[in-house]
Amino acid sequence: MAKTLQLNFSTSTGKNVMLTVDEPRANLNAAAVEATMQAIIASGVFEVNGAPLETSKGARIVERNVTEIVIV
Repeated sequence: MAKTLQLNFSTSTGKNVMLTVDEPRANLNAAAVEATMQAIIASGVFEVNGAPLETSKGARIVERNVTEIVIV
């Protein structure tokens, strides 16, 4: 089963942005994720059209099952 952590933010201009992390560790909790999101915002590393990330809007882990039928 593939897992992805989706981190949702909005920029200073109101645009929604999603950052994804493949195969996040199993023991994540809300406090750790929120602290990490605040650190990402504070770092100023990510911008969209010159607008930095400003607000954390939420996070979720998405799990999906993939079954290979034909391998080429």
